[in-house]
Amino acid sequence: MSLSLQAAEHPRLHQLPQTNQLKALMTIIRDKNTTRSDFVFYSDRVIRLLVEEGLNYLPVVHKQVITPMGIPFEGVSFEGRICGVSIMRAGESMEQGLRDVCTSVRIGKVLIQRDERTAQPKLYYSKLPKDIANRWVLLLDPMLATGGSAMKCIEVLMEAGVQEERILFINLICAPEGALKMLERFPKLQIITAEIDESMDANKFILPGLGDFGDRYFGTED
Repeated sequence: MSLSLQAAEHPRLHQLPQTNQLKALMTIIRDKNTTRSDFVFYSDRVIRLLVEEGLNYLPVVHKQVITPMGIPFEGVSFEGRICGVSIMRAGESMEQGLRDVCTSVRIGKVLIQRDERTAQPKLYYSKLPKDIANRWVLLLDPMLATGGSAMKCIEVLMEAGVQEERILFINLICAPEGALKMLERFPKLQIITAEIDESMDANKFILPGLGDFGDRYFGTED
């Protein structure tokens, strides 16, 4: 059994339904010849699908309302409040997709970079909502390779009082190695992704991947 297939079958690793629409959108953003404007437009479409799917994993409580016809309707409402946290810089591309779905949502930011001396992820900046410990957190980062930065960010969130089971990692493309490492490290974490790729190369770039997401989205390619 391949590592990728094991990742796809993990109970806490959730893929978007692999529809023809999603495959078409992902084909466009993976294409090296796609223009920046199209890359941004179609990435935003996938990001919105991911946020919508992520909301499916939040708890709900029973709620009864009265329709305009004067008839009771038995429904549900979300239990608790949410916030987003983007891992800078690429994760910031996902903030608007969250705002489009959740009005007035609070969004924190975390900057984590590799320490050249130790080769380990190091926290350089963190700005989180003051009441984040009482919220469900949608952690935003489009690409998951080794998982080093994301795992460091989860540690930051937990140090701020966020319960591990209240963290949902929202991601476009992940390498199976990184996803499985994260899920093993954090046994209550949920990951929602669009596609699981084959592997990583010697430089830890996701294959087949789509290049540097942040550079392509923000127009900072060489």
